[in-house]
Amino acid sequence: MDDPGRIDTEVRPTDLATDFVPADFPWHAGERALQRSAGLAERLAEIGPRVIRDHMIEQHRAFYPLLPFVAAGAVDPSGAVWATLIAGRPGFLSASDPVTLAVSAARDPGDPADAGLEDGAAIGLLGIELHTRRRNRLNGILRRKGADGFTVSVRESFGNCPRYIRLRSFRTVRDPAERPAAPPERLDGLDARARAAIAAAETLFVASAVSGPDGARVDVSHRGGRPGFVRVEADGTLTIPDFAGNGFFNTLGNIRANPKAGIAFVDFASGDLLQLSGEAEVVLDDPAIAAFAGAERLLRFRPRQIVRRPDALPLRWDSPEDGASPHLARTGDWESARRSA
Repeated sequence: MDDPGRIDTEVRPTDLATDFVPADFPWHAGERALQRSAGLAERLAEIGPRVIRDHMIEQHRAFYPLLPFVAAGAVDPSGAVWATLIAGRPGFLSASDPVTLAVSAARDPGDPADAGLEDGAAIGLLGIELHTRRRNRLNGILRRKGADGFTVSVRESFGNCPRYIRLRSFRTVRDPAERPAAPPERLDGLDARARAAIAAAETLFVASAVSGPDGARVDVSHRGGRPGFVRVEADGTLTIPDFAGNGFFNTLGNIRANPKAGIAFVDFASGDLLQLSGEAEVVLDDPAIAAFAGAERLLRFRPRQIVRRPDALPLRWDSPEDGASPHLARTGDWESARRSA
């Protein structure tokens, strides 16, 4: 595995494996390595080409226009990977054909991910409807003709399971085209406010990227857990339990091949966005895995750049008392893990 402490200047092809991969096979070497470790490689080799499509099915084309935001992953010119959220009134996302998704949203120079949203760049998108737990992934190439939006030419489109998503209903509190009054803040490290936000979080979005023979691919995904499921170490390192999912290992496979990653935390009450870019590693052997109920492996992330954007999103969310995912009942917490270690 790549040294997680190394800072790359670009996303480049993985050298994890040299086995031949057919052109229609969707998994790269990093994904296959983790699928093998989980005993899923044979099954996913068969179903992968059927579920990872190069176009949006009709159901997905109808889904995106319903959304008030989309999560995005991008790589900036320095090679740093960022996760972000792009918001608009429902309908700001549209699919006029199966291979093109249009995003009608003005550029935001305060968003550190914006520098990676240039014409020809690889982009990862996650459409997620929090009040129904539906989510769909779309990765492709960005095409931009101006500052008021862009299109994405689809390379990969697939659905995701709804596990670990807390139910939330949204409301719009200002025009999405109106920028927040407070400027973004660049932090030298995690301050007390940032640590408190992470410690209380039930949701995060993680972006990753990998290169291959056909160019870079960027991905963004959702992670959820009980409040406090992300542990913040004294040096600012984040440790995140990885629970059972669809077994594709898109995110962790990318990180296995290229350690650069980005994480975004949303304050659903204020619309604040905390964005971190750095290096990550997948941990397969650690006593904490067995001690943290439900964890199958760990993701360890070391932030190098941190941006806090107050009121970044024009949305606010409310959650019912029974809105937690039922799957979380089988997961633990770090305090219980510490006592049982």
